[in-house]
Amino acid sequence: MRFFTRPLAWAFAMLLPGLAPQAQPAPDQSMDTRLLQRQDLPYRFSSLQLDSADGQRHYQLWIGQPRYPAPKDGYPVLWMLDGNAAIGALDAEQLKRLEPSRAPLLVAIGYQTPLRIERTARTFDYTPRLAGVAKQEDPLTGQPSGGADAFLELLRERIQPTVAAQVPIDTHEQTLWGHSYGGLLVLHALFTQPGAFQHYAAASPSLWWGDQAILTHTRGLAQRLHGQHAQLLLMRGSAEPATPRGPVDPQAERLTRQLLEALQGTTGLTLKYHNFDGLSHGQTLAASLRYVLKTRYSRDTAER
Repeated sequence: MRFFTRPLAWAFAMLLPGLAPQAQPAPDQSMDTRLLQRQDLPYRFSSLQLDSADGQRHYQLWIGQPRYPAPKDGYPVLWMLDGNAAIGALDAEQLKRLEPSRAPLLVAIGYQTPLRIERTARTFDYTPRLAGVAKQEDPLTGQPSGGADAFLELLRERIQPTVAAQVPIDTHEQTLWGHSYGGLLVLHALFTQPGAFQHYAAASPSLWWGDQAILTHTRGLAQRLHGQHAQLLLMRGSAEPATPRGPVDPQAERLTRQLLEALQGTTGLTLKYHNFDGLSHGQTLAASLRYVLKTRYSRDTAER
């Protein structure tokens, strides 16, 4: 596995058309890199690249370090999946309003592509392996799936230690955020590795995926916590369908309610739910990330 650093200027060059040989032409939206070029923010950004163990997926990390001195226990960390999209969703003015003593280290875990979303790699990385299924493939696209455990191992064994070696972090104040398939991965991380993070923020998780298999993993969570404590923030837009090809109707929120009911009263788990009135599935990506920053790190509403 390769793991190396590059100047941030290289990252900008990589995102320019024609300078990313690994990126294939696609009609998808390009990544918005304007925030990375801002000089008036209380953050300075650097970047890292690494490959998956099998060499098939190529990751790009953007690390936003607060310009404020690190607290004595290190910076709290906000780990953001779909990092290319997450960088574009961050609000510059909101970052300026963060509580200096609570401003998190921002780590956007993306892919080496000029696109906002890298669909093939994320489909594999963010989906759990389905038991008893010979061919692991995504029901929407037919692409390979089931790499969630390998991705979490990469995050735990390679990414987290490397970031911690460069910037002092508070290992007891880590949040994992993800949207859609990323939200599914956040839930999988909570249900299988509940001690890896303290706060799990799942926005519009794809609960329908794999015939709703993720819902069966709620059983035994209290035992897996082993006396530890974790917080789950579940978020959803009211204008989202239950499935990608389904209609928006009063029943669209059924799976979310089912998940909340299954987790209610779990010893060691603090459960919170937020509904974004009128927002669609796509709109909840930016809204949910900004909500996490507001409720956990802003001057007026930072949790204590």
